[in-house]
Amino acid sequence: AIHERAADCGSKPDSACTVVDIKYPLFKGQVVLNDTIKHKLLNVFMLGEKPDTSLNSLATNFLKSYTDAKKDDPRSAMFYTLESYVRVIRQDSSLLALEYGGYSYQGGAHGGSFTGFINWDTKTNKNVTLDDILVDGYKPQLTKIAERIFRKNEKLTDTSSLKNDYFFTDNKFALNENYSITPAGIRFVYNQYEIKPYAAGQTELIIPYSQLKTLMRPKSVASQYIYKNAGI
Repeated sequence: AIHERAADCGSKPDSACTVVDIKYPLFKGQVVLNDTIKHKLLNVFMLGEKPDTSLNSLATNFLKSYTDAKKDDPRSAMFYTLESYVRVIRQDSSLLALEYGGYSYQGGAHGGSFTGFINWDTKTNKNVTLDDILVDGYKPQLTKIAERIFRKNEKLTDTSSLKNDYFFTDNKFALNENYSITPAGIRFVYNQYEIKPYAAGQTELIIPYSQLKTLMRPKSVASQYIYKNAGI
């Protein structure tokens, strides 16, 4: 964990001054996984055009950006916040599910928050993607199933236009690459600003395995969940 406070914090509580707070697990002997976790944390809230090379330099640069802003406007009572984390959601014999994200505020009208996922195959020591658990050519069918669920969740008819309330490219529903492989199904999360205005926050979409039976690759790390859900 990294916890650093700006020089002018004094005796103020963390909630009232500029603080960097980064919490993450380290896995014994798991170099690739630990590197993946750090890479995600460095890329969640990039301060410059390139991500920092270490979490310590990220913290240092964030505090410096606050100090520089304070020099420009010494009378401002504004303070910055950087909170990021990685936490284990679930772990079983073949899959480790992690969530990462946090909240960042660097001036302006409001801060930004983000939620992302790491799906880790503990046997092959690799990130698991949809290509690993679904059959070749799955995308059109998966998108169709997801759109049905999305429209139901959003209380839209099958033909309602997505033009006015959503930010989909060409006003066509699309899945993103931000998902968690859970025992209940594949959980997609759209972050702030991704498909809706800031005030609408995040949008979540879960596709249950019962609707994915024909798309599931046999003997993948997720196939165990189909049998469990079917009561086998």
